[in-house]
Amino acid sequence: MSTALRYLGQRTILGVNFFAGSAQEAIARIRPGGLLVIPAAPALKNINCDAAYRQSLLAADLALADSALMVLVWNLIAHDHLDRLSGLRYLRVLIEEPDVKQPGNTLWVMPSPTSASTNFAWLASVGVELDPQHIYMAPKYGPEIDDQALLARIERLRPRHIILTLGGGTQERLGLFLKQHLTYLPAIHCVGAALAFLSGDQVHIPVWGDKLYLGWLIRCLSDPRRFVPRYWDARKLVFLILRYRAELPPLKAPEGRPHQPDLAASVRPETHASSKLLS
Repeated sequence: MSTALRYLGQRTILGVNFFAGSAQEAIARIRPGGLLVIPAAPALKNINCDAAYRQSLLAADLALADSALMVLVWNLIAHDHLDRLSGLRYLRVLIEEPDVKQPGNTLWVMPSPTSASTNFAWLASVGVELDPQHIYMAPKYGPEIDDQALLARIERLRPRHIILTLGGGTQERLGLFLKQHLTYLPAIHCVGAALAFLSGDQVHIPVWGDKLYLGWLIRCLSDPRRFVPRYWDARKLVFLILRYRAELPPLKAPEGRPHQPDLAASVRPETHASSKLLS
């Protein structure tokens, strides 16, 4: 890892430029507008076989190093000291920002009515007051995302912040869709399950557990049948990092599916996430 890249506050891992800084610095960089992604290991392992997800990571304006597995493996093989910035830590800081607490400034995309109800009540308890119009229930998205209803609502309300609380691999694609089709550019934050950890919609992850990289273990203990297979499958990420390190892995088709075109092939690393880091 070059001294220059460390000084500029980024690390390129598997072709993605990861931000190396604090949550406050990340918020300041994305506040003027853009797409912020926080790829976790279970989704990031698919960067070499999911063309749409891959494109969304490369086209993001900021990517946070949330994956404990990725950070540990990278620091070991690169003799680096990259600090993990989890989505949970990022969201804790984000919801304390005055412009996020200001009514009308945010729109939250939720995965289900049950989650929306729990999250709505918790956000109100910490001072984030929301009109129901500022909560959007995401439909079940397919391989291609074209959510005109969400676009229309955002254009009508024009929030400064859009917070996506969907699953990894889906929310990043939705974020890129919004970035490409909105007539203005808000700050789009892909925070995944972080809100659910805080609100109680999913198992609570304490600050100490997050700091010790134990969020995955707490989730596995809370629901082994759901999360153990997911995190076990994420071990594939280790082999990708060991083989490709900073390079973007070649795109291959998942087993049993036809080969997908590399939609990200034309996205040069120095022109996506690094554009804001270098500005």
